[in-house]
Amino acid sequence: MSSSTNTKINSSISKPISTGGLKKLSQMIGAENLSLIIALILLVLLISTQTEFFFSSRNLLNIGQNMAVVGLMAVGMTFVIVSAGLDISVGSIAGCASVVCALVVTQMETVAGGVFAGVAIGITLGLVNAAIINILRVNPVVATLATFSAFRGVAFLIAPGGRPIGVLDPTLGYLGSGRFLQTSDFPGIPVAFVILLFVAALGHFVMKTTVFGRYIYTMGGNPTAARLAGINLVRMRYVIYSISGALAGLAGVIVTARTSSGLPASGTQGLELEAITAVFLGGALLAGGKGTVVGTMLAVVLLATLSNSMNLLGIPTFYQLVAKGLLLVIAVAIGQWRLARAERIKK
Repeated sequence: MSSSTNTKINSSISKPISTGGLKKLSQMIGAENLSLIIALILLVLLISTQTEFFFSSRNLLNIGQNMAVVGLMAVGMTFVIVSAGLDISVGSIAGCASVVCALVVTQMETVAGGVFAGVAIGITLGLVNAAIINILRVNPVVATLATFSAFRGVAFLIAPGGRPIGVLDPTLGYLGSGRFLQTSDFPGIPVAFVILLFVAALGHFVMKTTVFGRYIYTMGGNPTAARLAGINLVRMRYVIYSISGALAGLAGVIVTARTSSGLPASGTQGLELEAITAVFLGGALLAGGKGTVVGTMLAVVLLATLSNSMNLLGIPTFYQLVAKGLLLVIAVAIGQWRLARAERIKK
């Protein structure tokens, strides 16, 4: 065999070994997700040098518990943004669900009924958003900005005197503060975190493997082609916004369970900003057609770790708000830059 033949064989063997594995790993994770993982690792390394409490099992599990509410909203928001929509009202929907859940549990003494009522009011308000967008032809940003204010007012109207409603039912409290496998040495896995993992896994399955998920991507990427392909865009919006509303309602139920009270606003205010930030950080585009639940969840972990780090270091809350606002701007700017670059390459 000639030396040139040996060289070709050796290069063909060494190339897959050196680059094939890395390329496959990068494609599986995604470029956007890989950058999030790197950012998360750098953040963890930085905070670990500043405080010794970060890696304690209790603190890490508290991060999982604290990210449950925003994570649930962010999963629903992923469906909405990928379909080229936006739902600014999810925090207000969660406030309504929190109050309704508290009222049902205190007056009817049924936790299951309270959870069902909270999710049901979330679905109803999500359908209201979809109806405004579909029937009145209002832009999703304007429509949900209006309902953001209206639904918050509804939450105060439902609450007697506009005040928080105390709920002392231990069964409901278990949803927000309970833990699995808790022992004297192990703080236990938060129930709310387990609920989030289940919802995120289900959302990822729907988006990636079902016809409905493919319709969402087509609807956001090219609505004209989706319409010509026979996809009912009106019905899709009703379903998508009802999913977002249902998960916001479930988040409101968990807020009630954690705080032992139905909160019209104070427990849910600002959650919509965090959910939207997580979706855009996760690689979604404002124009729609792109985004994953996995990327969104990685961004939720990053945001929760950032908040936890700032709390451990005693950084005031208003600095945290500034940081989250800057993250949202950076995420949207990066998404727009990627979109422009893709269009230039295509041309």
